[in-house]
Amino acid sequence: MRNNKLVYLLLLPGLLVLILFLVAPLFSTIFQTFKGETGLTFAKYSDFFTESYHRKVYFRTLKLALMTTVIAVILGFPTAYYISRVSKRIRGLYIILAVFPLLTSPVVRSFSWMVILGRNGLINTLLLKLNLIQEPLRLLYNELAIVIGLVYLFLPLMIMSLVGVMENIEEDLVEAAESLGATRKEIFLKIIFPLSIPGLIVGSVLVFTGSITAYTTPQLLGGSDTTVLATLIYQNAMSLFDWDTASVVATIMIVTTVVITALINKLSSKLNA
Repeated sequence: MRNNKLVYLLLLPGLLVLILFLVAPLFSTIFQTFKGETGLTFAKYSDFFTESYHRKVYFRTLKLALMTTVIAVILGFPTAYYISRVSKRIRGLYIILAVFPLLTSPVVRSFSWMVILGRNGLINTLLLKLNLIQEPLRLLYNELAIVIGLVYLFLPLMIMSLVGVMENIEEDLVEAAESLGATRKEIFLKIIFPLSIPGLIVGSVLVFTGSITAYTTPQLLGGSDTTVLATLIYQNAMSLFDWDTASVVATIMIVTTVVITALINKLSSKLNA
């Protein structure tokens, strides 16, 4: 009993810091968005979704985040499975290579993609030299460039989440299924995929929340014509000094992230049932 009290006492300073500097400002910001001249109101939110421009930005952000998550799953699942099946000595090298993008600044990564995707970038230069195109393609400052940048940025999170789960899948299970006549497809659907769902859920949540709140990559690769919620917050707060609208956008982003995360968790519980 005394040990439990000591644990709670040790947790108290950190808990107070979180409440004072994270929880309290967050709830204060959210509460301000409901304040009106006559009391609590949803007028600021109705005004936000009434404007077609704001709706377009909102659904574009959702679309880009979901696309990034789906692509990260498609690319990350086989990569993580391969890494989890190699020897531990080589696995460490592959993990270092997988997380390498996380070790560099998002600004540096974005400028690297600008060099690759630009009008005179590596891709257009190569395609022109091979006579596959007659004029440079518009690969930069659009939704495609944002998705490419976000996938490159958050794919390591998906891979690491899946590797942590897949490396605990016993090889004996696969060998036993093969000895009983199970095909590769059946092994994947009945053994590997169900046991990988926890890592898949964690990775999907990390990639989605990171994509929907990303600022640097959409700003640099998307340009001014491809605004997302994060860049919209910056424009309203720092350029227009409209803190009310910026707070509304931030609250909408938080609520959307929580709802999508809850839906992903609910889907995972149904898959595990």
